[in-house]
Amino acid sequence: MTTKIFCDIAELDLIKKFNKKKIVKGFTTNPSLMRKAGAKDYKSYSKKILKICNNKPVSLEVFADEYKEMKKQALQINTWGKNVYVKVPVANSKGIFMGKIIKELNNLDIKLNITAIYSAKQTEKILKLINNKTKVIISIFAGRAGDTGKDPVPEFKKSIALAKKFKNVEILWASVREPYNYLQAKQLGCHIITIPPTTIEKIENFGKTFDQLTKETVKAFLVDSKKSKFKI
Repeated sequence: MTTKIFCDIAELDLIKKFNKKKIVKGFTTNPSLMRKAGAKDYKSYSKKILKICNNKPVSLEVFADEYKEMKKQALQINTWGKNVYVKVPVANSKGIFMGKIIKELNNLDIKLNITAIYSAKQTEKILKLINNKTKVIISIFAGRAGDTGKDPVPEFKKSIALAKKFKNVEILWASVREPYNYLQAKQLGCHIITIPPTTIEKIENFGKTFDQLTKETVKAFLVDSKKSKFKI
């Protein structure tokens, strides 16, 4: 199967650039990326993103922490475009499972990207709540799990197996750390991987031989040693 590449970004100029790439099939963002990009007004900034990429899926995240406000935000975000996936966390900052809102939004035929997932147990809890029609993306944070010394691969394998009964559910490899993660995601059978721009550019250059890499590496060392005017 093909694993779709979504670009994880919020800068408008980069979105314009990567929206033109055939390799990029969609976009994801979050409040942290939006803040970094200089967004001041969430709604107007989100609409600028949607204006650029109006024919590819775009995940826009709620930032409320309580059920009532989270649902209010989700319903509003859903009206901003037909290609919008409303991004909601699997749990809030207090660790409370957001099953109620996931089920309600799913029953309202709102496309969801359920984020901040780390385990197959969380995937299983979500799958017990949703229908088999409305599109759902389950975003598992591989890189952040790996940062703590935990192997995310078994969680992906279990989650993918659990989701096979649902044609409307896609498993997404999130928090990429290196280009090789793309090949890992493909081998596992992930439907989507969300990747930052610099890493996408590295993936576009896949195919170099080990001999080529050796020459490039040694050349780089040579150039730096000459620039530093090192002598022994």
